[in-house]
Order: sequence, then structure tokens, then C-alpha cells
Amino acid sequence: MKRVAIQGLIGSFHDIAANQYFAGEQLQLICCATFEELFDNIKRDPTIIGMMAIENTIAGSLLHNYELLRDSGTTVVGEHKLHISHCICCLPDDDWNTIKEVHSHPVALMQCRNFLAGHPDIKAVESEDTAGSAKDISENHTLGQAAICSSAAAKLYGMKILEDHIEDNKHNFTRFLVVCNPRKADFMRSPENTNKASLVFSLPHEEGSLSQVLSILSFYKINMTKIQSLPIIGHEWEYLFYVDVTYDNLTRYRQSIDAIVPLTKELKILGEYTIRQ
Repeated sequence: MKRVAIQGLIGSFHDIAANQYFAGEQLQLICCATFEELFDNIKRDPTIIGMMAIENTIAGSLLHNYELLRDSGTTVVGEHKLHISHCICCLPDDDWNTIKEVHSHPVALMQCRNFLAGHPDIKAVESEDTAGSAKDISENHTLGQAAICSSAAAKLYGMKILEDHIEDNKHNFTRFLVVCNPRKADFMRSPENTNKASLVFSLPHEEGSLSQVLSILSFYKINMTKIQSLPIIGHEWEYLFYVDVTYDNLTRYRQSIDAIVPLTKELKILGEYTIRQ
């Protein structure tokens, strides 16, 4: 049985992502209120695996999660992309004319902005979790409140779905990373079969330093799929660059890393893993 730490409760999108990624396997989910708590669980027990959202096609990157990942000492061993669809739900005794508030995670509320704008009489209230909002309303039997969550969570907590698929953009996907203690990494993936890597590095404050790195990756036919810069706190105008690359030749990829190391500062490989088709 795999023990997997997720942010959120049973019925959350992290729960759905974990069960899809580890389909057919027995899971014991460790539900965490925050991503900090997720990494604390892995630190306390190296056998625990983490499932963490890192970016969304509408909301963009979860910037704080990049910092947590870099500081955690964990290794990325996989990724999973999940289609996100939201519904608005309430207690069976409630209906549109009795709902005064809708509760959900701020990212979910943002993804349903147009829908909420069409219901100006309903106040949007931020909470820690999508599924947790539905659970709290259900357990406390709070009339007059609705939740935005997955339809699976609504059904799990006995809520009535007022409307499904309320997200503004139907092409709404979240990318999750699977992380673990480095000593467990080789049990989670086969190094020789990897085809994607996540890196982080800083650069000297010199003209053209980033373009040199990108040119070398291009020379070795390494495809960069994402670049995200974050300021280094306390160092004005200096940045950390989080880069995702894909490759079809492991040797060539490792040669490219050797080639860019002298041009970077503090390069760290956050993980090498396999993209599932």
C-alpha cells in the first residue's frame, strides 16, 4: 500500500489526481491542510509520497510551491495532468433563491469568475479547500451556503448539484507533481527510461547569460517546455529560473547538463521522470 500526502480532503482534486496516477494500487491518503504540511509529512516519514499541484492552465503557476519544492529536498518522480471541472452545490433543502454565499478555494473561485459575476447576489468566500467547503456545509448543515468543488466531492458529501461545469474555460487543466524522498526515487521510476526533467538555477548578473544556457540546450536538442523566474529574496534583481525540459536521449540530456553547469550558479536537478502518454 502506498501512503500519499495530498493538500485537501477526500474528494479534492488532489485526491482525484492521486487515484488516477496510482490507478489500480491501494492508497492510504494523508490529507493536509497546507502544502507545507505535505512536505513536513514526507520529512517525518521518508516512505510517504507527495502529490502536489504546480500549475494550472488558467491560474498559472503556483509560485510558492516552487519554493517549497526546492527547499524540501524531495525529488520529482512523476507528473499527472488532470482536467478540472467545477460544480456549485448546496444542501438538499437549499436552492438558488436561498443561497447567500458560495465557499471554495481562491483558485477555484478565480476559475469560475464569469459564473460568479452572473450571480452578483451570492457572496464569494475563500476557504482552504474545495472538497472541504462541501464537507463543512454538509456536516454543519449550514443553510444558505453553497460550495464550488468537483461533482465527485458534492456527491461524496451528500450535496445537491445546482449546476455543473461552471468553470470559465472548459480547457482547464492542473499539472501535479509526484514527489518523494530521494532514497525512494529509484523505486518510483526507472532512471534510464526518463524523458523529462525539472531544474532550478541562478545566473551571474551578466549580459546574455540566460541566452547562452538556452542555446546549449537547443544545441543538444533538449526541448524546454517551461521556464519560470522567481526573485531571490534579499538579492535585488537576481532570480532563480525553474526550467522543465524533455528529451529522447538520456546521454545527450546529461551532456547538456554538464555543459550548462559552468554557466549557472547553484544548478539543482529537482527530478528526472517519465511523461505518461
